[in-house]
Amino acid sequence: MNRFLEGLADSWKVLRANHRALFGFIVLLIYLFTAIFGYYLVPLDMSAHYIDRFKPPSLHHLLGTDYQGRDTFAQLVHGSRQVLVVAFLTALFATLIALAVGITAGFLGGKVDAFLMMIVNIFLTIPSFPVMLIFAAMIRIKDPISFAAILSIWMWAGLARAIRSQILSLKEREFIEVAQVMGLPFSHIMLRELFPNIIPYVALNYINLTRGAILASVGIMFLGLVPLDPTNWGMMLNIAVSQTGAIYVPYALPYLLSPMFAIILFQYSAICFSSGVEEMFDPRLRSHG
Repeated sequence: MNRFLEGLADSWKVLRANHRALFGFIVLLIYLFTAIFGYYLVPLDMSAHYIDRFKPPSLHHLLGTDYQGRDTFAQLVHGSRQVLVVAFLTALFATLIALAVGITAGFLGGKVDAFLMMIVNIFLTIPSFPVMLIFAAMIRIKDPISFAAILSIWMWAGLARAIRSQILSLKEREFIEVAQVMGLPFSHIMLRELFPNIIPYVALNYINLTRGAILASVGIMFLGLVPLDPTNWGMMLNIAVSQTGAIYVPYALPYLLSPMFAIILFQYSAICFSSGVEEMFDPRLRSHG
C-alpha cells in the first residue's frame, strides 16, 4: 500500500512539473466528470420549441439552440457519456486483444508467432475505416458495447505487433530465463514477470487508442450508419450538416461548431496528458520536461 501511495505521489509530481500534461489531465477529468454527472446536473428537453430555434449563445442557452429550439449545451453534455463510453470500451477491447496476441506471439515464437503475425499483417494492410463502415452498415448496432466491439476489431493490430517486439526483447533478460529454468508456468511468467514490464507502454497506447476510437465512432455516426442517440456528437454533426444547413446558416454555426470543438479539445488534451504519462514511466525524459 505504501509503495502504491509513493507511486501516486511521484506521478503527481511529474504532472505538476509538466504544465502541458497537467492541462491535459485536468481537461480529461472535466470530460469524465461531465460524462458521469452531467446527465443529472444538466436537464435535457428534446421536445421541439420552434419559437426558440437557432437562438444565439446566452446565459439561458450557453451554446445557443438547434433547429428545433433545443439547448445545444445540454445535448453536448448528455452526448458525452455515449461518446466516451464507446471510446473507452473500444480502447479496452483492442488493448486486450493486442495483449493476448502480442504476448503469445512474442513468448511462444516459432510457428505460433508466424501465424499470429500473418493475421496481424492482414489487419494492418487493409484500411481500417472503410472496413469499420462496412461492418457498421451490415451489422445492426443497438448499444455502445456492440459499437465498441466492432470498432475494436480493426484497432488492435498495430499495438499487438509493438507488444510482440517488447516481449521478444524481455525474453532475453535474465529474470525471464531464471523463471523458465525454474519451470514456472506460462501464466505466472506472463502475469508476474512480463506484464508489469509492458504496463507503461500499454497505458500510453490505451490513450492513443481512445483518441482514435473517438474519431472513428464520431465519423461513422456522422455518416448516419449508427443512429444510436441524437445527442451523440457525431449525430449532432450529421444533423447540423444534412438537416439544418448549418454550413450556410450563420445562426446555426454554434450547433455545428460545438461538437467539433469538444472533439478537438479532447484530442489535444489526450495528447498533452500522454506526454506526462510517458514521463511518469520513463525517468530519462524528466530532465527534458
